[in-house]
Amino acid sequence: MIIKAENLTYKYGDLVAVDDISFQVGKGEIIGFLGPNGAGKSTTVKMLTGQLNPHKGSIEILGHDVVKEPKAVHERIGVCFEEKNLYPRLSVRENLEFFSDLFEARPDIESLLKKVDLLKWADDKVETLSKGMQQRVMFARSLINDPEILFLDEPTDGLDPISADAIRKIILSEKSKGKTVFLTTHNMSEADMLSDRVAFINEGKIVALDTPENLKLQLGKRILKVKLRTGDGFKEEFLPIEAKGTPSRAKELLEDENLATIHTQEATLDEVFIKVTGRKLEQ
Repeated sequence: MIIKAENLTYKYGDLVAVDDISFQVGKGEIIGFLGPNGAGKSTTVKMLTGQLNPHKGSIEILGHDVVKEPKAVHERIGVCFEEKNLYPRLSVRENLEFFSDLFEARPDIESLLKKVDLLKWADDKVETLSKGMQQRVMFARSLINDPEILFLDEPTDGLDPISADAIRKIILSEKSKGKTVFLTTHNMSEADMLSDRVAFINEGKIVALDTPENLKLQLGKRILKVKLRTGDGFKEEFLPIEAKGTPSRAKELLEDENLATIHTQEATLDEVFIKVTGRKLEQ
């Protein structure tokens, strides 16, 4: 396994932020690590990347103990956090060159800039860029050392739909090369599109871990959505597919001359999120 976490626990005083969790992530896998604010996502990622030492448990990354062999781990991972810890008065190119020196890496800066569509702004100071463009700089920086694992926190935050789609394609391209991706996001649609498996964490514990499809089938609701014409417009009716009365009601609606449309509405990860955490999604 590329990532192996066993019985991880971390406390802030009396508050147990991460409560005895265990999981594994394989080579070339994208795992979405999801949950509400304060659930323990950030603390878990900080332990995995060596920023915090667990109070209990162990972490192996690429066969190395994160606590005992941090340098061996840091050289082989890439990190893109939501917080923009760039040097604002340096140019985009200078930021990437600085971090490449830290890793003693010799990346093709031009190719990296082109990959995240920043070549045109390569010599602009970071402080002059929009939030979304700074996010693209952060993403480029995470690829500096050609990492075997990418830890990505809200990688498309602040990006327009076209730029966000470009970043998702890069993530999938890295996966196709055998890279492992640990993704944290509030965007359930993005997690569904990208993740091979998703883990939901709530109040410090992993409350669900499976493929998006399995979780949606187990915990979501499939609906038959019907639209009928009325005298002044349309009305909608929603029928749970698993309900006993749905087949007979659906037959009635199909024979109704006012039927306009009928189609299934699949379960979503948003529904799974609400069910396993008991909370609504943050807007």
